[in-house]
Amino acid sequence: MSLPEIVSREQWHAAREELLRKEEAVRRAREVLGAERRRLPMVEVDPEYVFEGGDGKATLLDLFEGRAQLVVQHFVFAPERETGCPCCSALLDQVGHLAHLRARNTSFAAVSRAPFTRILPFKARMGWTAPWYSSSHGDFNLDLEATVVTDQGLVDRPGISCFLREHDRVFHTYSVYGDADDGSGGLGGLDGLGTLAGLLDLTPLGRNPSGSDRLRLHDEYDH
Repeated sequence: MSLPEIVSREQWHAAREELLRKEEAVRRAREVLGAERRRLPMVEVDPEYVFEGGDGKATLLDLFEGRAQLVVQHFVFAPERETGCPCCSALLDQVGHLAHLRARNTSFAAVSRAPFTRILPFKARMGWTAPWYSSSHGDFNLDLEATVVTDQGLVDRPGISCFLREHDRVFHTYSVYGDADDGSGGLGGLDGLGTLAGLLDLTPLGRNPSGSDRLRLHDEYDH
């Protein structure tokens, strides 16, 4: 393994200042890109998608849990598998406690094609508490392009999709996908998206949908 060059403290500071200027340029470019993402047009979701979760049947509107925004993780877990994708699992591990998202008027849910009877034991094994639904009886994955048709049949790919709710109307605002998955592939364009800011930056209302950026301990939010 090649290690960094050993230099004096003064040389380190000079190199760090040069890199900092580049980091600031990337940060400003990311902010401009985020503003463009929030202005992206949205499309109304017409089909009455039905999912199966811990409380039985649920519609896409139900997944919002009354909040304005919904972030869906397209979790690769094909019906014939016994466990979910390791890369998708790593992403869900990073999402952490949902109180911070929920306090910002944003819900989160994972969705997979596997039947819920297979999702449930794997979810328990991993110790996750985030809502997770099966889309096995509908076209949600195909319509959202999280599942693609290939010569080898249906192939899932990891992804994140964002939705906005206006009363009972639901709009699809954004999606990003990783590579089509064979159970061992990388997350591709999803790298770094498991953080609170990373997920909120994909939504149309951004990081401040509730009017306050103040972070609290996750058990101190007033819901």
